[in-house]
Amino acid sequence: MTAAGFFAAAPDSALAALFVPFENGELRLPTDGRVLFLRARAGLRLREMAQPGWLCEQGFMPFADELARNGMRVDEPAADEKFPLVLLLPPRQRDEARALFARALRHVGPGGTVLAAMPNAEGAKSGEADLAKLAGAVQHLSKHKCRVFWSTPDAATIDQALLAEWLALDAPREIADGYVSRPGLFAWDRIDRASALLAAQLPGDLHGRVADLGAGYGYLSTQVIARCPQVNAIDLYEAEARALEPARINLDRARHTSNRALDVAVHWHDVTRGLPQRYDAIVSNPPFHQGRADLPALGRAFITSAANALLPDGRLFIVANRHLPYEAILMARFRDVRTLVTQEGFKVIEAVGVKQ
Repeated sequence: MTAAGFFAAAPDSALAALFVPFENGELRLPTDGRVLFLRARAGLRLREMAQPGWLCEQGFMPFADELARNGMRVDEPAADEKFPLVLLLPPRQRDEARALFARALRHVGPGGTVLAAMPNAEGAKSGEADLAKLAGAVQHLSKHKCRVFWSTPDAATIDQALLAEWLALDAPREIADGYVSRPGLFAWDRIDRASALLAAQLPGDLHGRVADLGAGYGYLSTQVIARCPQVNAIDLYEAEARALEPARINLDRARHTSNRALDVAVHWHDVTRGLPQRYDAIVSNPPFHQGRADLPALGRAFITSAANALLPDGRLFIVANRHLPYEAILMARFRDVRTLVTQEGFKVIEAVGVKQ
């Protein structure tokens, strides 16, 4: 399975629903063809509807790559750039969604429309209420078990104080134990139990260059710095661009606390496509689901990329839910595989020595 195959969703009901107002004549596309699509997703309806003037923003690298392969222009709008139509697929996490609504309002031009679609089971009614609170009158329809809602806001009636408050919701913020994160990241407001279990098993003799795959806001990497004094370089790989700034902050703090000269880098990267560097050790709490469905092949792809990037005597430390079937691929790729601990439904596995 290709990297695109891991992350490409089945036909997206929210994406299909988003374009219904144009199909039934309730809305029309802008005559100048300029549209901003926030959290854009590739799909048949987007390919049918999109025009050359559309700008798609997507911070999750596999989805951004898929959009580009579909011929979409993928980038971020300029801070003061305005569009007659702003489309968005709001996320489930409410603070993240509110910040996205505020960004949509900031980029919609005079007389322009903000249009969103959300699955009913993922907070659609709350999303509509939030857009109404910020923008004023909202219209809606239901289709494909989703709610589609839109507003043509009057700039004079937008609550500017609320707009500024919601824009700030996406800023990195302090969470538990001195870490910085932001809403919508994996385990964004806490230390993930599985990652903490893996951190507790890290041996003090790890050395050289280490990689953290699927690093999130950088918790595991900071633990490598704190617990493994012979590590002199660490690379974080993370596909979600919104995680990179918190990760850099957390790494800078950890490096300062350690009082060591460390080579640290944070990479926006899709791990399933392989790694550009070789490593003495790799740590990972790999993702294993797409939406709400288990996708063990994704974790296996992380293991494959790790094995391909490790030096011959390199060491891999991963944590996973107990039921995930990773042992077979680990034993196929490594000479020595052992479970270090099983606890609270998780297992930490060490694999040593890459088979050539």
